[in-house]
Amino acid sequence: MNPSPPPFSGGPPVRHPGTDTGQRWTFGFPGGLTAEVHTRGARLHGLWVPDRHGTPADVVLAPRDPAQAAAAARYFGATVGRYANRIARGRFSLDGKTYQLTTQENGHCLHGGTDGFDTRLWEAESVHTPEWTGVLLHLRSPDGDQGFPGNLDVTVSCLVGRGNELSFSYAAVTDAPTPVNLTNHAYFNLEGEGARDVLDLELTVDADHYTPVDEELIPYGDHRPVSGTAFDLRRPLRIAEAQARPGAGGGYDHNFVLGPYGDDDTLRRAAVLHAPSTGRRMEVLTTEPGLQVYTAGQFDGAVLGKSGTPYRTGAGIALETQHFPDSPNRPGDPSVVLRPGEEYRSRTVLRFDAHG
Repeated sequence: MNPSPPPFSGGPPVRHPGTDTGQRWTFGFPGGLTAEVHTRGARLHGLWVPDRHGTPADVVLAPRDPAQAAAAARYFGATVGRYANRIARGRFSLDGKTYQLTTQENGHCLHGGTDGFDTRLWEAESVHTPEWTGVLLHLRSPDGDQGFPGNLDVTVSCLVGRGNELSFSYAAVTDAPTPVNLTNHAYFNLEGEGARDVLDLELTVDADHYTPVDEELIPYGDHRPVSGTAFDLRRPLRIAEAQARPGAGGGYDHNFVLGPYGDDDTLRRAAVLHAPSTGRRMEVLTTEPGLQVYTAGQFDGAVLGKSGTPYRTGAGIALETQHFPDSPNRPGDPSVVLRPGEEYRSRTVLRFDAHG
């Protein structure tokens, strides 16, 4: 593991020379969080979080070889869009017109298509106040990008707060109606990147319903109550215990329906991840209606992590705040359509602490 954060005094964000994953920015506050963001993919590459003894460790998975950020590790820490999660067959209808998107996994559109936002070089500028420090990242997605209609201008802020928060705020405007659903796809291990798997971490998800999916992870039917199922995570459970229950299939890659949700900017708690061994705790708060929980069941060791450890099954967990999968084809779900004159807004805050 990386035992300590990169040198950082707590001043304004520092821009480092470019790499294969774009410019590298580091920022944070002394004694608190330090983050590293790369501009290719608007990517969270590292996050150093103190444990109960004040010792920081990097809790975000990322490949040692930057070239893997365009291959097996393409979504690690990246901003994914225009549409996070899956759109069935890469096809949807909007205002009477059918659109065909680029497709990958099983012929579906995943995380925006074959050349999604995770592959793009974003423009960046620094932000620094007494309470928050970080970067603003900007991208223009042109009309027809991966098959999506309309020119879309996107801004993502990634900020560290003095109170040990990491905030992601998203904004977008368009000149034609288009689906938009953005999130960050970081994988976390609160024992430290490369330490071991996350099976002994405790997970809580504040959801009364989940979205059933078929063998290709496409939703079907109505959202179902979690009561009496493997998807009831409303009390803290070891991840190993949770995904061993009948119906979990040995792991999660599912949308949890958070509630109540609306169209306001109110942050609501979605989940808590806790590592008893280190005391680190991450509380997830969001304005989004859904949380995709993925316990990295498909990791096979092909990605060598920053620490030199191959990432295998359960090396990390992704907690992706977002709208629901395949919503453009599910009229009963909250709308994901952004229209001219409107502004897409979304915010997620990860709040960290450590206990004895």
